[in-house]
Amino acid sequence: MSVDRRDVCTGQFAGKRLLLAEDVKINREILIMLLEETGLAIDSAENGRDALAMVSADPGKYDIVFMDIHMPEMDGYEAVRHIRALPALQNRRLPVIAMTANVFKEDIDACLSSGMDGHLGKPVDIDEMFETLRRYL
Repeated sequence: MSVDRRDVCTGQFAGKRLLLAEDVKINREILIMLLEETGLAIDSAENGRDALAMVSADPGKYDIVFMDIHMPEMDGYEAVRHIRALPALQNRRLPVIAMTANVFKEDIDACLSSGMDGHLGKPVDIDEMFETLRRYL
């Protein structure tokens, strides 16, 4: 199913907050640019350790996390395991979506078994990204 980008650009995610954990600056900039008209408030982290610190500091702040898998200091797998273990999130499921160029079935299964809720392949398909946002937000 294709997403009509005009629907997404109407600010349909206004009031929602996304944490983008991505170590490559240009990737962060592109994703933020693609999402800017959706109404999402976007914070970014350059590695899993920073993403974990941001979620830990305010566990109710984010409505969804896009998490790169391969990052320095702490990868996405370890970061999501720590996020899932946060006591403040035990009664609330924070959707965490993996973003990685690894798109084989075993890669997707590894993401899901680590605690991720979904998977977006890189380069990110914008229609798939918008559909993921609709599904979880």
